[in-house]
Amino acid sequence: MKVIRSIPAVLVLMCSGTYAQQPRIVNANVQTRSAAGGLEREFRSLLSGQAEPAWLGYGAPMIPGEHNMCCYESAHCCSGCQLEGKQSGGIQSGKGERVRLEGPRYLFVLLRLEQKRVEKIRTFTEDCELDAGGLPFFWLTDVRPSESIALLSSFATAAEGDAKEGRRLADSAVAAIAFHNDAAADRALEGFIAATQPESLRERASFWLGNARGRRGYEVLRRMLREDPSPKVREKVVFALTQSREPEAVAAIIETARNDASAHVRGQALFWLAQKAGAKAADAITDAIDRDPETEVKKKAVFALSQLPADEGVPKLIQVARSNRNPEVRKQAIFWLGQSRDPRALAFFEEVLLRSPR
Repeated sequence: MKVIRSIPAVLVLMCSGTYAQQPRIVNANVQTRSAAGGLEREFRSLLSGQAEPAWLGYGAPMIPGEHNMCCYESAHCCSGCQLEGKQSGGIQSGKGERVRLEGPRYLFVLLRLEQKRVEKIRTFTEDCELDAGGLPFFWLTDVRPSESIALLSSFATAAEGDAKEGRRLADSAVAAIAFHNDAAADRALEGFIAATQPESLRERASFWLGNARGRRGYEVLRRMLREDPSPKVREKVVFALTQSREPEAVAAIIETARNDASAHVRGQALFWLAQKAGAKAADAITDAIDRDPETEVKKKAVFALSQLPADEGVPKLIQVARSNRNPEVRKQAIFWLGQSRDPRALAFFEEVLLRSPR
């Protein structure tokens, strides 16, 4: 007679998709509930009855890439995170770091509930063990990505007029949306950058469009540079382009350095070009010194030259100091040459002093 042994519950979970979509939670009273009837409905039901502190969480498919979210100490990541306490420090592990063959597949969205309101929104990935500090932890299954994005969007937009806490929730909500592997995330972020939205929301969305949304995000940022009426927002868009992995991003920054209507935005574009380095960046910076009509932009371009690697920047600074027609620009070039402590700069100063009448 064949004996059929029961399969442990943990093995069943491991063999199903459910296990991969739930974090490792310790020090918590975990209650699992289905959101098949709608995430908003389940969220409101839990929120309305939760006066004491508790955590609510769920999983969603995550964009591809090495996006590891946990607690960090200095530059090193740990194996877990303490959700409660003033310091959300890392949980030390005696084991070495595991080598992953691919990036995390799921994003875990956590909301801290207290006094029938949301106090925090946090995001984590699969490798991060979560210590809930003894609080109740409601884990929701059957969450549709589009419903997650809709719920998070309500925090991204509703908090704009509130104080620091509201802005913090909005920051976290927009970031969480950006890491969803769903077309609804692109639509939400593109809605946030409409000219009718507050500047702070447009700035926030632009960063994550560059950081997380690939080609589509890059295209949206290009459109923002052309169409957004706010120089302050366009300045943030330039920085967002530095976060993009699209090869055309540098060309877009160069175009902004040459053509943006705002002298301040052109200057910021030059600064970020210097951080990118390369022949194209150096040529664009030199072009700004020669052609930009604003002296302040020219001076920022000189500073940008000083940020290039020495072999690229110092010869160009010497050329500007020697031959530029604008005395303010020459003075700026001489100042940054002095700061460089480069032997070529010293030789240039000796040449100038020897030529000067005694």
